[in-house]
Amino acid sequence: MSYELFVSIRHLSAKKSQKFISLNTWISIAGVGLGVMALIVVIAVMSGFSKDLRDKILGTNSHVVVSNMNRVMVENYDGIIEKVRSVKGVIAAAPFIMNQVMLINGDRVSGIVVRGIDPEKEETVSDLGKNMVSGTVSDLKEKSSFSGEIKGREKKNRAGIILGNELSRRLGAGVGDIVSMVSPVSRVTPVGLIPRMKLFKVVGVFESGMYEYDANLSFILLKSAQKFFSMKNGVSGIEVRVDDIEQAGNIASVIQKELGFPYLVRDWMRMNRNLFSALKLEKVVMFIILILIIFVAAFNIVSTLFMLVMEKAKETRT
Repeated sequence: MSYELFVSIRHLSAKKSQKFISLNTWISIAGVGLGVMALIVVIAVMSGFSKDLRDKILGTNSHVVVSNMNRVMVENYDGIIEKVRSVKGVIAAAPFIMNQVMLINGDRVSGIVVRGIDPEKEETVSDLGKNMVSGTVSDLKEKSSFSGEIKGREKKNRAGIILGNELSRRLGAGVGDIVSMVSPVSRVTPVGLIPRMKLFKVVGVFESGMYEYDANLSFILLKSAQKFFSMKNGVSGIEVRVDDIEQAGNIASVIQKELGFPYLVRDWMRMNRNLFSALKLEKVVMFIILILIIFVAAFNIVSTLFMLVMEKAKETRT
């Protein structure tokens, strides 16, 4: 038996006159052990929750978004994408269009956010392809044939749309169904103002794990969005994916300097600042509370050692 182990066992074992000290020692050890265990478990749970929430947010959104502060559209986006890709740490970049519309299926209506994407480029900046429950992102590129008589024609090609899982359930529209998209922005015609309306065929359903996205988000082809919203060759912004998400803020700053005014570059932490700041504050507070629990147990150990030293000193004098 080693000397350290022998001394430890000797001090933990109690004589008749030291039973209270020995019991106090075991209670102190158990208190420190439970405090450290609680600290590790709580920090691990909070870190895991924060990471899971971050992964769900970034599963549908990109790490960095470039937009125009002065105008709704970003024109000549091909040149901007080339500049963005030249920045160190950037993996991919893709254009997108975002706008609010209404989807109608029979007597069911829902106001949603629609995003126009390039299927090939979108899969390089987000995890939309991994979140697909039915169909694939590339199905947006294929024109779907709608069988049925419409204005004397037996078949008509329809652009595809991908719905969130909850949105699909709310509208009662699955893969293969036809939904109507209505824009609140009207167009001027000889007979007056008429809202923009177009039929889309549901080609896929995705599930991100976040209710807000699954219930209020849909995807269509970038060219279909440009035509529907009369944006010609413009887009709402550019999505950027970086190699290290923790350095997204620094990379966004470099892109901002590279592009300059009037472009606005925001990273995922800045766009979700309130949410992640609350999680960070909660983690810090829990850490402080658990440290205080460990301090209480540690003070108990210190008091036990004082009592033990006083007992040993008394035995030495006798």
